[in-house]
Amino acid sequence: MNVIFDYDRELRVGLPEAVFCEGKPPGVLAALVLELADAARGPVLFTRLSSNLLRELGSQAALLLEHDALSRTAYLAGHWPLQDGFRTAVVTAGTADLSVAHEAVRTLYFLGLPTTLIVDVGVAGPWRLQQRLEEINTHDAVIVVAGCDAALATVLGSNTPLPVVAVPTSIGYGVARGGETALHSMLSSCAAGVTVMNIDNGFGAACAVARIARLVSARSVV
Repeated sequence: MNVIFDYDRELRVGLPEAVFCEGKPPGVLAALVLELADAARGPVLFTRLSSNLLRELGSQAALLLEHDALSRTAYLAGHWPLQDGFRTAVVTAGTADLSVAHEAVRTLYFLGLPTTLIVDVGVAGPWRLQQRLEEINTHDAVIVVAGCDAALATVLGSNTPLPVVAVPTSIGYGVARGGETALHSMLSSCAAGVTVMNIDNGFGAACAVARIARLVSARSVV
């Protein structure tokens, strides 16, 4: 059994193939890392690669990867060159949302897009967002990462002209239900035009922003 790598994805959609690691057998992942390294096909992003799973790959494969434990992401053969211009603010309601936020940040950085991480501005202390709103609005897009009631997506979506991509997280007690309440709250937002990702999907949010950035860049050249 092996993983069939999609070498042509970038040509089709403008985004490279990424490898979702969670649930894949360590031996299969290790073989893929070595195959890609031998073929000099990169850079490649690996997501949902926990520290425990990284150790199970074995030293030969693990040493080829630039791993970040908090985001559970890894780069093989570096990342795309960092671009000037399009900038994204990644904003979290709380520090408990950092793992998902860092997945978005690391994905954007992998794709060559600069980011600013703004942490802990949730609506439980509304002055915190007010203090950072001017800074947020200097960017070109914003990713909002929030759990519990996820009200930050609506509040920020009502106070910025930027494209807003919202990511519900699985943070919260009881009826938060592993992020389902946050997801429903974001989907029910009265802030027009807020785009909503799946629960904990910081990678998907970053890719959505990257598609926007690619179009903006292409049209600015014409």
